[in-house]
Amino acid sequence: MKIQKYIICFGALVGMVFCTTLSYAQDSTATTPVSKPVHGMFAGPVLIDNQTVAMPAKGSFSSIFEHRFGNAQNYSDMYGLFNISSILIGANYVPVKNVQVGLGLCSYNMTWDLNLKLSLMQQHKNGGWPVSISYYGEVGIDSRDKSNFVSMSDRYTYFNEIMIARKITDKFSAQVAPSVSYFCDVPGYVDANGQIQSKMENTQFAFSVIGRYKLTATTGIVVDYDQPLTQNVTTNPHPNLSGGVEFETAGHTFQIFVTNYGYCLPQYNTFLNQNDYTKKGGFLLGFNITRL
Repeated sequence: MKIQKYIICFGALVGMVFCTTLSYAQDSTATTPVSKPVHGMFAGPVLIDNQTVAMPAKGSFSSIFEHRFGNAQNYSDMYGLFNISSILIGANYVPVKNVQVGLGLCSYNMTWDLNLKLSLMQQHKNGGWPVSISYYGEVGIDSRDKSNFVSMSDRYTYFNEIMIARKITDKFSAQVAPSVSYFCDVPGYVDANGQIQSKMENTQFAFSVIGRYKLTATTGIVVDYDQPLTQNVTTNPHPNLSGGVEFETAGHTFQIFVTNYGYCLPQYNTFLNQNDYTKKGGFLLGFNITRL
């Protein structure tokens, strides 16, 4: 089955990314210096279309601005530069160590975004945990007029993921993340018997793979791949392939990239993406700005 193939591929990716874990643990001895957390795995909380395991210090406040232009199809809108796909403005705060709460507003359906990130484990030097593990959860609330919904519950969407990351070398970091998204209301159609049927499952499974390679102390190359796993009745979202460059300062992170994900919230991308990166116009330009 197709989903089994994806699961096998995901398992292989986990093994490839963290193949050094066993030798890392075996090399640890009783005389190893005191273990310390690894720093600088990722420059910021977001890498292109996905969250990272990065967790600021207690008391930190950060703001984020995400922008996706339109699809690069033709010259009429300068290949998408004068056509906005989606914008998100958000803010995050770390009230206690390893716990971040956030609030944002996405232009698509005027969706409010309530989110939580937990740092569960941190990669350490000289022994300790060989990887960093974090949880990220999100609730989206569609704030359009009630005439757009049959019931109030139709406004809600959910996203949950577990992120597993490792700083493999001083310059290269990678992360894999299985995720599950849920829509209370999904698209439907009328069958030959006049009955309303769902085009998609309410629950969608997926996984992502992201990586960053530092060229200099402040510049890096970033890549991102997302693969849907759930097979729907009629409508299946397309996978995402993204790549770009990242610039960082003491307080800012700026990323500019090409992607075929046109939404700023992960559950919308997981459910609704119909941009095919193998076809003309499947890509669009985007950028993220974060301020710590």
